[in-house]
Amino acid sequence: MQDSPILDDTESCKDSVKQGSRRLSAKGATASLLGAPVKKLGSLLLLGLAFALPARAQAGEATIVTRDVPVGAARVLASTAPSRFDLVGVQWRGPGTVEFRTRSLDGRWSEWVDAAPEAEDRPDVGTSERARSGGWRLGNPWWVGPSDRIEYRRAGVVSRLRAHFVRSEVSYVPSRTLQRAGAPAIMPRAGWKADESIVRSKPALASELRIAIVHHTAGANGYDAAQSAAIVRAIQVYHVKGNGWNDIGYNFLVDRFGKVFEGRGGGIDENVVGAHAEGFNTGSVGVAVLGEYGSLAVAQAARDSLARLLAWRLDAAHIDPLSTLSFISNGNQRFPSGVPVFLRVVSGHRDTGFTDCPGTALYSLLNGLAGSVQAVGLPKLYAPLVTGTVPGKVRFRARLSSALPWSVDVLDASGTPIAGTTGQGANVDWTWDASRPPNGSLTYSIEAGAANPATGSLEGTVAGPAAELAIVGLAADPETISPNDDGAADASSITYTLNDGANVVVSVQDAAGETVQTLPRSFRRAGEHAVRFDALELPDGIYTISLEAKGTGGRIASASLQVAVTRTLGGFISARPAFSPNGDGRADRVAFRFVLAAPAEVRLRVLRDGKWVATPFTGPLPAGPQRLEWDGSKRVGRLLDGSYDAVLEAADPIGTARIAVPIVSDTRAPRVRILQRFPLKLELSEPGELTVRAGGRSFKRRAATAGAVPIFGIPREGIVRVVAWDPAGNPSRPVSRR
Repeated sequence: MQDSPILDDTESCKDSVKQGSRRLSAKGATASLLGAPVKKLGSLLLLGLAFALPARAQAGEATIVTRDVPVGAARVLASTAPSRFDLVGVQWRGPGTVEFRTRSLDGRWSEWVDAAPEAEDRPDVGTSERARSGGWRLGNPWWVGPSDRIEYRRAGVVSRLRAHFVRSEVSYVPSRTLQRAGAPAIMPRAGWKADESIVRSKPALASELRIAIVHHTAGANGYDAAQSAAIVRAIQVYHVKGNGWNDIGYNFLVDRFGKVFEGRGGGIDENVVGAHAEGFNTGSVGVAVLGEYGSLAVAQAARDSLARLLAWRLDAAHIDPLSTLSFISNGNQRFPSGVPVFLRVVSGHRDTGFTDCPGTALYSLLNGLAGSVQAVGLPKLYAPLVTGTVPGKVRFRARLSSALPWSVDVLDASGTPIAGTTGQGANVDWTWDASRPPNGSLTYSIEAGAANPATGSLEGTVAGPAAELAIVGLAADPETISPNDDGAADASSITYTLNDGANVVVSVQDAAGETVQTLPRSFRRAGEHAVRFDALELPDGIYTISLEAKGTGGRIASASLQVAVTRTLGGFISARPAFSPNGDGRADRVAFRFVLAAPAEVRLRVLRDGKWVATPFTGPLPAGPQRLEWDGSKRVGRLLDGSYDAVLEAADPIGTARIAVPIVSDTRAPRVRILQRFPLKLELSEPGELTVRAGGRSFKRRAATAGAVPIFGIPREGIVRVVAWDPAGNPSRPVSRR
């Protein structure tokens, strides 16, 4: 037991069990580990004496007891359990798997369940709280309700096995909640009586929030409103005293009645690093819905609160919930460290690892949920970006949820505006000439009507010629490339900004740290610069792009980032540039073709202006030529006419390649008018294919432009009849003239 994460209660409980066993032996009583009949003499009383540990938890408290399970040859194993527990977490050593079932106080046995269905609900590799697991495989905290017996069964090699039993009593929950503008009422940690005495360290904070990851918790869905706080409290105790983590792993929890709980401490509006999605904890907010949603529907109250919570939290970070991004994994079984993973801003845990979390019923709601999140609390200000240096030129950019009056202000150390501008529209873009700024620190503010303003620091005081050299804004677009000469994502543009002129060397290192490419040293002036990385001569893998700048006075600056190179995906095209999803059975579908050089997890999504519209396909595909179709007429709600992007993502062990092709939805029929019979001249509302019948013959012509179009080679005699077909396959009304 020396390698247990923490054994605060275990040893004293084991001693008490031994004493209880000795008392039973003295009275000649025997009992099976699974609750078989005890000898008649005081059987119920003796059973209570044997299993009445720990002492009854007081209202609003949670207690934990740990039991080692003898691992014998039997397939079904058993061990002692407290006479009452509400949550259990099972841990073991070895590559095998473990299932368990529990017996409720009324004598009914549950179904067998997987002890660790969400194996990647845990801290990142390399963190101190991950190290405390001591090599044990950690099961999830299962809320089983009031129970008194447990059985286990194993598959494969399991060398050691133990269980943590938590008893968490229902208590009165005060009505006090945390309030933030635009947020749902959030019950603070004091409200659900979090045990602050067991928290191991101050929370770690990420520099920015990038995504939200939605989870469900393991266990029964039939809890009542009074039990929710007890469930949250039990999860905290198991995560800390069972797993050895710093605190509860989730940032927020939502019950089926719509109540929202503050999870891991550190501040509800801070970028607190949780322990909920291995490899993706830093820069994410983890929200768990209490219950298991593999098939059971998610209550509307929970859905509404989840939408309001995410709308507030993402708006505080100025993130568009319908956008997507590339997230660099910190490492897990599915995505090794350094691999860029293409994710939706509102993702499910299964998007980041080998897990079914948050269950099919909840996961299927995420795309619609993201739309609801975007609609809550309008207007919004998205993706504020400040580039450049002081002194020099500084560019301020942002995107708005709709066209609004906007303003940008630069303020000095006293808060007095020293520069600024105003504008109108859906995009903010202003460059400030800061070649002669005032002394002192500077801040900025971007505002647009009632939207949450974006504020920040322009970092530091005004610098003279001897200022510290800096490389800022280093980025790769895209972060995963496929140099297979198909014209899509063949190379990455590496952009960066220098705050002063310097000689810059750009080098490329492979996964082993060996330099495989070096660009010649060149002098770059202060400002933005770009370097092309094509990897044409390099094999697939993860590469580090390193920049070293050397300025006058011995000043040196460096920066680096990673780019994934994978040739798995190539040749992505749409079979037609436009289609007509109006349900008439003609051109309702659009087909996409591509080639996979190796098996991959594939997702085809349709976006309009960066916002999700549909996901025609997601799943694994083998190597070879592929064809996917989308019937736009079967989408819930009519698809508006206009331009869209079909985005294909292919994830392999190296990274997630992404290619987008444009498509057009056009359900309007073209219009044609005969301006002149001979020589034939037509007026067309849009380009298209023409079928002309005249003199008993049929002619095919193509009109490359709209407007007045002459058609040559048509006989003069008889009636002429014309039908126009646009690129989406819509026919015009036939027109004719003698």
